[in-house]
Amino acid sequence: MISSALLLADLKRRLALLESDLRAQSEDPDVEWSVQLREEHERATQRGRTALTWSAWRDGEVSQAAVAWIIASTFVRFCEDNHLLDGHPAAGRSPVWLAGPDDRTARAVEHQQAHYEQHPTDNSRDWLLVAFRALADLPAGRGLVDPDHNPVWRAPISAPAADALLAFWRERADDGSLARDFTDPDLGTRFLGDLYQDLSEYAKKTYALLQTPVFVEEFILDRTLTPAIEEFGLPGLKLIDPTCGSGHFLLGAFARLDAAWRVRAPNLDARERVQKALDSIHGVDLNPFAVAIARFRLTVAALRASGDTTLTAAPEYRYHLAIGDSLLGEHGAVDTGALFLDDETGFAYASEDIGDYRGILTPGRYHVVAGNPPYIQVKDSALSELYRKAYPTCSGKYALSVPFMELFFRLARREGPEGGAGFVGKITSNSFMKREFGKKLIEKYLSGSDIGGTQSNPVDLLAVIDTSGAYIPGHGTPTVILVGRPRRPSGLTVKAALGIRGEPGQPADPAQGLVWSEITTHIDEDSYDGTYVTITSLDRDILSTHPWSLSGGGAGNLKEQIDSVGVRTPAEMALRIGVFGIMGADDAFMVTPDSARRSDDGSSAYRPLVVGDQVRDFAVQSSDPTFFPYSGGHNLLPLESFPAVARRMWAVRTELGNRVTFSKRTYFAEGRPWYEWHQLPKDIGAHRWAITLAFVATHNHFVLDRGGKVFKQSAPVIKLPASATESDHLSLLAILNTSTACFWLKQVSHDKGNGGIGGGIADQEWERFFEFTGTKLQNFPLPLRDATDRGRLLDKLAQQLAATAPTAALQPFVTDASISDGDATHAAEGRGPVAGSAGIGATQEPLGATGRRPSAALGTAHVESDHTRARMIFEQEELDWDAYALYGLVSTDLTYEGDLDTLTLGERAFEIALARQIESGAEESAWFDRHGSTPITTLPTEWPADYRDVVERRLAEMESNSHIRLLERPEYKRRWATTSWDAQQTEALRTVALDRLERADLWRDAHGAATLSVAQIADRTRDDEVLRSVLELLAGSAQLDVVQTLTALLKDEAVPFLAAYRLKEPGMVKFREWQHVWDLQRREDAGETVSIPVPPKYAPTDFRSTPAWRARGKLDVPKERFIAYPGLARAGDSWPVLGWAGWDHADQALALARAVGDMRGLGAADEVVEPLLAGLAELEPWLHQWHSEADPARGGSPAAAITAMLEHELSMMGLTRPELEAWRPKAATRGRKAREA
Repeated sequence: MISSALLLADLKRRLALLESDLRAQSEDPDVEWSVQLREEHERATQRGRTALTWSAWRDGEVSQAAVAWIIASTFVRFCEDNHLLDGHPAAGRSPVWLAGPDDRTARAVEHQQAHYEQHPTDNSRDWLLVAFRALADLPAGRGLVDPDHNPVWRAPISAPAADALLAFWRERADDGSLARDFTDPDLGTRFLGDLYQDLSEYAKKTYALLQTPVFVEEFILDRTLTPAIEEFGLPGLKLIDPTCGSGHFLLGAFARLDAAWRVRAPNLDARERVQKALDSIHGVDLNPFAVAIARFRLTVAALRASGDTTLTAAPEYRYHLAIGDSLLGEHGAVDTGALFLDDETGFAYASEDIGDYRGILTPGRYHVVAGNPPYIQVKDSALSELYRKAYPTCSGKYALSVPFMELFFRLARREGPEGGAGFVGKITSNSFMKREFGKKLIEKYLSGSDIGGTQSNPVDLLAVIDTSGAYIPGHGTPTVILVGRPRRPSGLTVKAALGIRGEPGQPADPAQGLVWSEITTHIDEDSYDGTYVTITSLDRDILSTHPWSLSGGGAGNLKEQIDSVGVRTPAEMALRIGVFGIMGADDAFMVTPDSARRSDDGSSAYRPLVVGDQVRDFAVQSSDPTFFPYSGGHNLLPLESFPAVARRMWAVRTELGNRVTFSKRTYFAEGRPWYEWHQLPKDIGAHRWAITLAFVATHNHFVLDRGGKVFKQSAPVIKLPASATESDHLSLLAILNTSTACFWLKQVSHDKGNGGIGGGIADQEWERFFEFTGTKLQNFPLPLRDATDRGRLLDKLAQQLAATAPTAALQPFVTDASISDGDATHAAEGRGPVAGSAGIGATQEPLGATGRRPSAALGTAHVESDHTRARMIFEQEELDWDAYALYGLVSTDLTYEGDLDTLTLGERAFEIALARQIESGAEESAWFDRHGSTPITTLPTEWPADYRDVVERRLAEMESNSHIRLLERPEYKRRWATTSWDAQQTEALRTVALDRLERADLWRDAHGAATLSVAQIADRTRDDEVLRSVLELLAGSAQLDVVQTLTALLKDEAVPFLAAYRLKEPGMVKFREWQHVWDLQRREDAGETVSIPVPPKYAPTDFRSTPAWRARGKLDVPKERFIAYPGLARAGDSWPVLGWAGWDHADQALALARAVGDMRGLGAADEVVEPLLAGLAELEPWLHQWHSEADPARGGSPAAAITAMLEHELSMMGLTRPELEAWRPKAATRGRKAREA
């Protein structure tokens, strides 16, 4: 039997090789498939099926084709080892093509050689196609490798790639046995489901591939197929999964239908019985290899059920499984009035065969519609618009769960004279329940209303089951199960399973998980109030209003109490609540602090950018700069106001100018300045301060910012009127940071779970991420009395805490901002910014402004930081208990006024209660382990008596008051989950060291810009006592090897000078497209009218290293500190050689030219010099663009000098420019690892 995990890992590596091979084929104009792809992309674009660029679309087709070759060969191998092709009419009694156990691989090789004797021009690719043809020629096998649609017949892999694929299947284990043996008496095909889900990363992200666990599929079929059989009978019964994937629902349905036919007609011929079951089953999926796998698995199931032992003897099974976009119908097109159009209107990709299955998506046809549809957002804007036109419930930034909700009910049979309505059951993301895009779906559709369209399509919800707390393997996104029928609502209530708590851990058997077991055990009861779920009947009116809150355990009553106390809302206080603005160009605008320093010219082009995950515990933890070309009143400034930044931004002009506007046109088409933010409200009449919040977080985090920053969408803002006082801001800040606010917000906010699809669920309730939107926040009920003073104190303490952070403590040791005269001249001449000051050797000044060494400054700051944080923990606890009184949740004041003013984690009342429950076995929680705190079950004796009394009364209140018991849970209490001091200190020390290494004069000598080996850097900085001290702290010892320490420090901070060194071949293809775009932009700047295509974005897999991807991103924008020069050497010095990323193009080129001379002086061979020349060739166009004029400081025109040198070197070496452009580094070989920078 095959090991699914090992096979998947092996095939993933094989897939990458095939993708690379097929990508090359797709770019070869002499390959017919390449031409076909270009034509298909053009037609798809014209017909509105895609808006993806050619390269992005092509990469998807390449991935699909590569998967097709792997899946088809896997089918053949499974059939060979299990003798499913024995007796094949074209191959004999026991045929074998690819491999097999015992002597079967040798026989396969013999058969292959015999074929070559008859067909001497054939190669391994042709032999693989012979094997596929043998399967396709069988009545039962044609649909598995359909000659009309499967990519293997159109997308040719090269002969070497085919050789490698055959060799892979024929590999032997160490003991001589076949490495991959599929022999299985039970003919198990679950491994194919694993391949479906995880083989292709492209497909997994594009189609949101996710297998449905058997226990979930059975639960849904119990509530759909089983009652449908009872109500409608077996003859003519039809079931469809319009998102069938690898066929889990279909396989489960087949088993049930086959069993039902055995009971109804026990004497029916086995093959006829099987076909009757198959006739009831229908499926559609957009993913071609998913349908191929579903067909294969259903074929094997049919074989077993009919008693047939081979595909050769099996009849032709009539399948109803189609490849196509079920949301677009059979013809691949929609209009606003109907889902299905005539043949002339539609479009189908070559791999789609849905047109061969007439009527498969006819509305009202099915007795059962069941499935697990994808619930990602559509990335292709053209497709998104098509779906929006076809499905009226699509609103805003909808997820696919919305149109599929409509489709499922559309396909189900309507109630009428011929019988009752069909049954619909699905598990889907619960995002529509609380996100804004779900409002229309709930109130205009799931409520039972008619949303409009060509025909009535009402919904009668029968059951709403919250499965967000259940452990469902692979489902990191919180889910809900819905069961209903397409008819007018039949009652005033709907059966509901409401979540109380999530699964406390990952169960050994997910089907027996605590949450899932409570659901399945009690779902059919009238009511049940358990540990994990509440079973009840909800008023249909509740489910007719957005948002849905499916929380049990008394949460609904508590929310009602909080709502009843509110006297006003944030919306009534604020001028505006929402995003500060939208850049729409994050990769182009956002930079690191050091990158901003290198590219800014003193024009204030950058502002600190607040992102949501840095909004924590009353403070913005850090904020990197972003390009913000606006005045204080948010008026756009001319790009010429930022000359240095303008040069950097020029490279992404086409990308930015082709951003899509709200009117679906581009910036260029609308005449909008291409460098502006996508959206930026002017906020006229607003206060300059803002309260910002973490948009996605496990708990509520609100911070008061007093101006000077800008905010990403992940950090929405509350802008009060200009007349608002500090107290107005602080009162709102205080109440929004309470545990009461956390509870209320979680009731109305979308639960994102923990990690999305494939990320697994959070095994702790307090780990689950929520989406806190401005829309939900504006309705939060504010109490009559406020807690302004507590807010003021916590805000002040947060500022004190920031002042004691390692970065603040080390600030005096960072080089000052002044620059030498030479550096000032260098910057003024526009040859690059300067990030330095006086020479490194200047050590007469004290080490820090205070005269202390870094270690002493850090030690003092650490003590102060711990004390301030303990005060904040204490004050937050008082704020929470004060809020309970403000909302009338407690009858007496349970706050403390005394001598104690600090607490450590683990000492809060709810933590003491939790520790006692864990000790008694009543509770399981990782709260203390995850937060590095110590659980205590008794009150500390060092506490004052009056504080001990307050805590005792709080514990008693938690026991007697159900509202307080619910609020005083980890889910709603501040976590104080900050980065450890040691981690903060290490990062701060690294920053200081790296900043000091970026002094401009370090990277220059008498001849100009100079590359340095790490050993030379160590030598030049030997008198820098601050750097030495910082390196000692990083190394943890005063006895350090400076060169080794610097090498480790710089290793991930440098990106190679040449594209071929940093990019893999797919990335190089994209890089050439970018170069073409830059050439066209230069022609455009020269006054020529040209059409410039949008260049492709890079992916992490395009880069040779993670640090290079991290520094460059999707647009390959340089943000690294240093430049690496692989292969560059010094006489007697083997340490890595670096340059400074603060150099402009001229300095980079001149430093590289000097390196060429140095290597020539060392007698380097041409092959060593060639990549250096390739680097100069990449810089050459930039030199002619920015440095063509004579530069007295450099002795002439850098552009002319470099071009002349290049021509001379190429002539001497006998190289052409195309040959230089084609240079690639040799593949790494095994051996001793070289030193890295």
